[in-house]
Amino acid sequence: MMSTSGHDTTSHSGHGGARPGGLSVSESGYTLAFDSTILSAGTQTVTFRVTGPDGGPVTEYTAEHGKKLHLIAVRRDTAGFQHVHPVMDGKGTWSVGVTLEPGDWRFFADIHPAGHDGTLTLGIDASVAGQYDPRPVPEDTRTARVGEYTVTLDGELVPGEASDLTLTVSREGRPVTDLEPYLEAYGHLVALRVGDLGYLHVHPEGAPGDGSTEPGPRITFMAAAPSGGVYRLYLDFQHEGVVRTAEFTVRASAKAASGHPGGHHGGHAHHR
Repeated sequence: MMSTSGHDTTSHSGHGGARPGGLSVSESGYTLAFDSTILSAGTQTVTFRVTGPDGGPVTEYTAEHGKKLHLIAVRRDTAGFQHVHPVMDGKGTWSVGVTLEPGDWRFFADIHPAGHDGTLTLGIDASVAGQYDPRPVPEDTRTARVGEYTVTLDGELVPGEASDLTLTVSREGRPVTDLEPYLEAYGHLVALRVGDLGYLHVHPEGAPGDGSTEPGPRITFMAAAPSGGVYRLYLDFQHEGVVRTAEFTVRASAKAASGHPGGHHGGHAHHR
């Protein structure tokens, strides 16, 4: 299946039940290289490059969802999720601000190098010094509260089989029907497999301005889990000029449970 953005959900490394992306620092001759993978706690700027098959920094990219590079940062216990968009200088060095707590972190660069056939997701580990208190992965979470907003998740992740995930956004009990486009969509969903942080990067059905996709309250995604197991889902959505992130925990099973067990809820708001 082709998503509205042009991603092929059967061939991308993170889709269609295939091997998820982000498990390798290097793929198809492209390598993610951070200036340092030992970082300090707190807000700071990280710098890095993507080197190509010729060994030099890649400076030409095909934009996907309005950006030439999407950087995801998440701690290995799945806390601290951040989706940011670095700026590249003329020599191919990217820089961006992130806020890091002590612990082991994973960074993902989602890119489409110019001339390469399709997108790549490269991943690299980094260590943040300080007292580390790892958090348990939340239980199955079908409702996320982000300030005044509540987001509910319907649907199941099924190993190797595409299925619908529908997320419904409300604010103080009222459906939100005026979501704003963010990265050329009404929602942006990242899923990470607990255990190795295998990366799925999926996008909603339809697109703003296509004449049929409504700006909420429902955002529907087509997704397939590469295997059974527990996944953390992070939905970015924009309303009244602010991007907010709703977080969920889902267990993928060939025989999906009919009920949706309750669990903890979480989320955060951040300005772009």
